[in-house]
Amino acid sequence: MNIAKELKAINAALDEYRLQLDNLPDEQFDVTPPKGGWSFAEVYSHIMQATIGGSIMLERCTHKTSKPAKGGVNWIGKYVLFTGLFPPVKTTLPNDVAAKMAPQKISKEEAKNLIVKCRQRMEAMATLISETPSTRRAQHPRMGMLNANQWFKFIRIHLQHHLKQLERIRKQLG
Repeated sequence: MNIAKELKAINAALDEYRLQLDNLPDEQFDVTPPKGGWSFAEVYSHIMQATIGGSIMLERCTHKTSKPAKGGVNWIGKYVLFTGLFPPVKTTLPNDVAAKMAPQKISKEEAKNLIVKCRQRMEAMATLISETPSTRRAQHPRMGMLNANQWFKFIRIHLQHHLKQLERIRKQLG
């Protein structure tokens, strides 16, 4: 994996989140689409919480606070990491994870601050990944045990995935 290339893609995704945020009308930010689903505010809450959460797991690998693990990536994880896409089926978070990371209707200012925080964490983590043994892994709720490289790649894939969700919301709201 090319860490610099992944970081560039992560930053490009965060740039796109910021650009879209700046162009969203304030009155639409926390509106739930008529057909249901998340508002823009809830998507931003989810994706930034998940990015910070993923960076914490990545940090556990890089700082060796995770235990060496024999288990690895499961078939879902292999699919996501190989294709760079989520499986084409609707999934939900496991209940325990959903309870910890329930999306909230945050303000645009909170979203902007979270984007900055995510960018800073990812920049800091990128410098540590190459020195981390691949045997240091941390549990992902759906994908199995991921090492630092895999967490970094997953964060990029997840950020890009939810950009598509913003477009679906935009279309629903007209």
